[in-house]
Amino acid sequence: MYTSSWCASVLGLGFLVLPALVAAVPLPATGRTLSRKGAVVLPFIKHKHSRGLLARDGDDDGDVLGGSVGLGDSADLFYTVAVTVGDSTTAVNLDTGSSDLWVMSTECHTTQCQASAAQPYDVTKTFRPTGNSVNLKYGDSVTGTHASGPVGRDTVTLAALTMENQPLAAVNDTDNSAVSNGGAGILGLGFPGQSFVQAAAINAQFKNTQGTDTFIEQTATDGPLVSRLIMADMIDEPLFAITLQRDTIDVSGEGQITIGQLPDGVDNSSITWVPVRLYDAADGGVAAPSFAPSEVYPLRWEVELDGVYLDGKKLPDSKQQANGIKTPSLSALIDTGNSLIRGPSDIVNDILTKVSPAYASDPTAQPILPCDAGHNLTFQIGGKFFPVDPRDFVSQNAQGDATNCVANNVVSTDPPGVGALFSWNLGDPFLKSNMVVFYYGNLTHPSVDPPRMGFLSLVPQNADQLLDQAVEEAQKDGGSFETKVDSAPTSSSLITEEESSTAAGSQPTSTTSSPSTNVAAHPDSITASASAPSQSATQSQTTSGSLSHRLPDGHGAWYLFLLPTLSLLGSLCIL
Repeated sequence: MYTSSWCASVLGLGFLVLPALVAAVPLPATGRTLSRKGAVVLPFIKHKHSRGLLARDGDDDGDVLGGSVGLGDSADLFYTVAVTVGDSTTAVNLDTGSSDLWVMSTECHTTQCQASAAQPYDVTKTFRPTGNSVNLKYGDSVTGTHASGPVGRDTVTLAALTMENQPLAAVNDTDNSAVSNGGAGILGLGFPGQSFVQAAAINAQFKNTQGTDTFIEQTATDGPLVSRLIMADMIDEPLFAITLQRDTIDVSGEGQITIGQLPDGVDNSSITWVPVRLYDAADGGVAAPSFAPSEVYPLRWEVELDGVYLDGKKLPDSKQQANGIKTPSLSALIDTGNSLIRGPSDIVNDILTKVSPAYASDPTAQPILPCDAGHNLTFQIGGKFFPVDPRDFVSQNAQGDATNCVANNVVSTDPPGVGALFSWNLGDPFLKSNMVVFYYGNLTHPSVDPPRMGFLSLVPQNADQLLDQAVEEAQKDGGSFETKVDSAPTSSSLITEEESSTAAGSQPTSTTSSPSTNVAAHPDSITASASAPSQSATQSQTTSGSLSHRLPDGHGAWYLFLLPTLSLLGSLCIL
């Protein structure tokens, strides 16, 4: 999910304006400056750490490097991860498009909360309110939901990594689908500049704060969960990696988030690294603090695209006009909270016209196409090609019919605007097809260690054949494709330095968390996608009912406001 443009720009600027440098150990410089475009090699710097990490099992087998945990999945529309807040463990939506952690509280009595099967968070126990609240807005101009409630602190554990005094919102009013499908909230994994909870927590402590110094300084104590783990030197590398399982059309793959290290068995040399887009204040980004006046900060997990291809042919540039800004370069937000692939309306229309004869003759009709007509939608990033698996391009249109499917995983979205410069939003269909690594770099001085993203294609060479097999099996099974539901596993693993020194890839150590009740299949194969996109079809099975998108909350005006003003804006809109 991503925040609405006007809100994102304002809030983004304000947040970055508020921060100041934290007293945490600075992240090591890499000694190289990255260009804004093109593939780069990420130099990992190994060093001894003096961490104060709280591991759930109190293990003392060496320095903790990170942790990992499996993911839940509801029809490939809603991916969840187990988090423990206080003394209760619940599943929340995994969202790289937003930055805030919130959970449904026992005080929420909306229709959505009453219908939720998830365990609510009891605010009468360990929750320590700050006295401030937030009203978070999710969605684009077509969809829109909210989540509001008091901001407070509690101990939070994710992937066996525990952080005390973590700010979060105990939501008592929401219509967001994050409280459905077994979930009870959202875990935002974005940059601090998009965190409204951080702004509210800071505003509760500091009065009449001007500029971004305090906001940036307080990220170590008031920032999003993973950002705080990084600034407290609790994990080895400032990154997390995500793979998503496939639970429809052709059940396969393994869903997991690994924090602080690359996943076991993944070599850095196999990953294509590209810089994250930086936002200056005029674009809706965070204004530079007085202690680092030349810095430009990241706002979203957004990367530039070299091009977009369909069945081996490059699609034309979009003619869609940007909102209130000069049309920016082609880029994409990588968003696990989005169940679809969203793009410019003219290009999406072009794609659907090419793949669906029904849509070509009537643009108001559903984009129906043969289920086995695999199409290859490919995104060129850092000079390499990353396709969407053919099995992730289409969805079943009607139960009992495995002959005619629908291409409803590709839809239109808002044009670029202040605080949201991207024209494409690559959601779960893309992330089921590619492992993505999110590298924060140095959160206070990005020029020292710039934020980057790494991509590794998981699409097997025989993806078209696997789609054909899935269609054939579904037709034999009465026209119904294979599908399953995974609950978020509660077992997690710590990655320790001792184990890392005895194996090429750190072998995780299990924590004392309860075992998972769901076991995901392993990927069919992993293949690099360095050649030109093939003519083979790529289809995605997620449905058009998507999870809320995080609306951009603040634009370039943030730097003009004080913290109280930011808090007020935060109550009006959020990514």
